[in-house]
Amino acid sequence: MLRNSLSLYVHVPFCVKKCAYCDFASSDDSGIPMGEYGAGVIREMELRARLFTASMAADTLYLGGGTPSLLPPELVARFIGTAREHYGLVSDAEITLEANPGTVTPESLAGFRRAGVNRLSLGIQSFDDRMLKILGRAHTSREARDAVAAARGAGFDNLGIDLIHSLPGQTPDQWQEELRQLLLLGPEHLSVYGLTLEVGTPLHRLREEGKLELPDDDMGALMYRMTTDILGAAGYEQYEIANFARPGRRSRHNQVYWRREPYLGFGAAAHSFLPMAPFGQRWHNPLDPAEYLGKISSGGLPLEDFMELSRRDAMAETFFLGLRTTDGVDTERFRESFGETVQQVYGQEIEQLLGAGLLQRHGTRLAIPVPLLLLSNQILVKFV
Repeated sequence: MLRNSLSLYVHVPFCVKKCAYCDFASSDDSGIPMGEYGAGVIREMELRARLFTASMAADTLYLGGGTPSLLPPELVARFIGTAREHYGLVSDAEITLEANPGTVTPESLAGFRRAGVNRLSLGIQSFDDRMLKILGRAHTSREARDAVAAARGAGFDNLGIDLIHSLPGQTPDQWQEELRQLLLLGPEHLSVYGLTLEVGTPLHRLREEGKLELPDDDMGALMYRMTTDILGAAGYEQYEIANFARPGRRSRHNQVYWRREPYLGFGAAAHSFLPMAPFGQRWHNPLDPAEYLGKISSGGLPLEDFMELSRRDAMAETFFLGLRTTDGVDTERFRESFGETVQQVYGQEIEQLLGAGLLQRHGTRLAIPVPLLLLSNQILVKFV
């Protein structure tokens, strides 16, 4: 039986131009009409809703990609309407649309706002046109600023911006200037990542060929510390490794992932998690949009790599996901969920990390000290 509350995600695999660092499930030449794809997503939402008899109340809806801002506002409105009809999307739900500058206009943003979108996530990534060109982005710094102004003009008062540091040839002074320009725009939410090069991407190939040089780990750590210091001084709270928000403006949707709360994903490559007894189920849809639509048109539900989590899987996920956040792991909730204390399960690991100062206790919570979140991968591996 599904919990009363859940979150919804819709994946939009279309983009204008594939970025040179991107390994997400997206394409600039899928050949599939947006209307056809949208109809398939709506059909999946309708079919999957039939599997549940519990009364549902969806608290968040997130349209990610790809570039969801390429969709016509009318299709976005249909997604939202389907979520309300079949998943009880609540009246005060957080409804987020990812958008890339250069793909939005004052008219389209006003259309998204009328459709019911109340949170916009802008993938700006850099304010340096030279860096944008290296990344393969399809917009300029001027278009980024214009997109922010247009979003405010359309009535968006909950705006997030994504930015990337540790770019090729980037210096700390250049990164400080990026942050200065970011703060001038006054977003409510910030996602700030260090560049990672995934195998198979153009930038990864260039580095393997010796044609691309990135800042070293020490330089990347310096830029990370600059980020936390500058954004903290500007009134943003860090609540996850790469996420910062003004008070009360955390992403409600993203916190669902880190807390192992239920979510359903629709569309090609979308992932889902349900905390069904005993310890949860995970699956994802086919990565290829054509394969995804083929399964939908045949009347079936697209589903791949379905996994029933073991007790140990669920325990490890609780730590691996929870320790990414500044809230950390709630030890009482852990005991209630698994019938054992964290000390009984991970006592040796926890004591070692506490002794080394890599973990701290705050009442019933265990958390990585905020200045050390950059080292989280070295810490999280202890629980996998």
